[in-house]
Amino acid sequence: MKMLKSALAMVALLLSMAAFALDLDAAKSQGLVGEQTDGYLGVVKATPAAVELAADINQKRRAAYERIAKQNGITLEQVARLAGQKAIDKTEAGQYVKTPGGQWVEK
Repeated sequence: MKMLKSALAMVALLLSMAAFALDLDAAKSQGLVGEQTDGYLGVVKATPAAVELAADINQKRRAAYERIAKQNGITLEQVARLAGQKAIDKTEAGQYVKTPGGQWVEK
């Protein structure tokens, strides 16, 4: 359980990194991208900037998830799903999240 808490703390840190927070916040506020249950950012409205931003953030997330999984002896998928739920929980009203059924909905 302690390892899981450490993993979640590291994921939270990753998600709040200031390096891309402003661009990500703006894209979320504009309804261009949203959080998914799989722990990765999804493109809601496919603009070139949104696609590029999502790809960049997802690459960084995957690298962080891999490190966390290895450090805690759990799978990449477990880390990603935990991070996805946490990101959806933290998503602000008016921003988009993807349902398990694959539909984008405004939170």
